[in-house]
Amino acid sequence: MKHNILIIDDDTDLSGVTADCLEDAGFAVSTAASPAEASAMIDRAHLILLDINLPGKTGFELCKQLRKQTKIPVIFISARTSDDDKIEGLDIGGDDYVPKPYSLRELLSRVNAHIRRNYPGRETFGNIEVDINGRKAWKNNLEINLSAKEFDLLTILLQHKNTVLAKDRLMREVWGEYSETEPATLTVHIRWLREKLQNDPSNPRYIKTAHRIGYMLEVPN
Repeated sequence: MKHNILIIDDDTDLSGVTADCLEDAGFAVSTAASPAEASAMIDRAHLILLDINLPGKTGFELCKQLRKQTKIPVIFISARTSDDDKIEGLDIGGDDYVPKPYSLRELLSRVNAHIRRNYPGRETFGNIEVDINGRKAWKNNLEINLSAKEFDLLTILLQHKNTVLAKDRLMREVWGEYSETEPATLTVHIRWLREKLQNDPSNPRYIKTAHRIGYMLEVPN
């Protein structure tokens, strides 16, 4: 399953651009131009990006209402940049405050940080989500059938993402210190993982080979 980000902002052009960025990063995104429109979407959200100046009810008022019902992370996104506004947003229960105009890369980084903090043990990259503690993985919201060793291999790669791990280290951590497993077994499991994680395993998108060294799970930070 993907984490669902709800954007509540009456600037529909900015919402659209932000939604595209978040969807490219692997999130499911819903948008609403007012608190009234968002009311039916809040229960499905894992994190809310909330503007302050909204029709019908301000973002501050909505955040106060939410905090009586849920601890869902709320990141204020607003052109109101005074210290008083930022302090009020955080004092009433907001988790973060990002002034407009914002950098999409910075906003994505903050969203990822709050998702990791509030939903520990889950990692998302592209269209893949991994629940490390629950030992489950999904592709396009459909569960991937991984063997125990495949999941162990994916976990160690994910825990050291964007870092090349030597073949002998992977074999030691997945199969054990004194295992007599042949290097070819690792190669086969890498191929099986690639086949399950993406549609074209011959053109690896995530698990990259470092020639004669090992493998790396390459994902955006």
